[in-house]
Amino acid sequence: QVQLVESGGGLVQPGGSLRLSCAASGRQFSTYDVGWFRRSPGKDRDFVGAITWAGSRTVYRESVKGRFTIPRDNAKNMVYLQMNSLRPEETTVYYCAAKSTDYSGRLPQDYEGYDYWGQGTQVTVSS
Repeated sequence: QVQLVESGGGLVQPGGSLRLSCAASGRQFSTYDVGWFRRSPGKDRDFVGAITWAGSRTVYRESVKGRFTIPRDNAKNMVYLQMNSLRPEETTVYYCAAKSTDYSGRLPQDYEGYDYWGQGTQVTVSS
């Protein structure tokens, strides 16, 4: 099992940047693929992006490509969501999630594909 705790949320101006952190505890974090999601009105959680267990592959939703990245540091049991050029409509709660990797490189883009979740961190983009 793995436990996840997000941090780094807060208030940022439109066009600004924020880096969210996802700290993992538990054994063998390097064998987990990690995804980032955000709460969406009328839906459970929208996929933002994900990274494979070794960091060799990432995928992103179309609207964040070129603005968001997901760095990973397995030595520190940390995954990050670097968000640049933030927009007011991206104000919401952000979650990290993890699943045991199957070493295929496949990264689910649906929240049901992940087994472990953090509690979420609020991001507010406003002037």
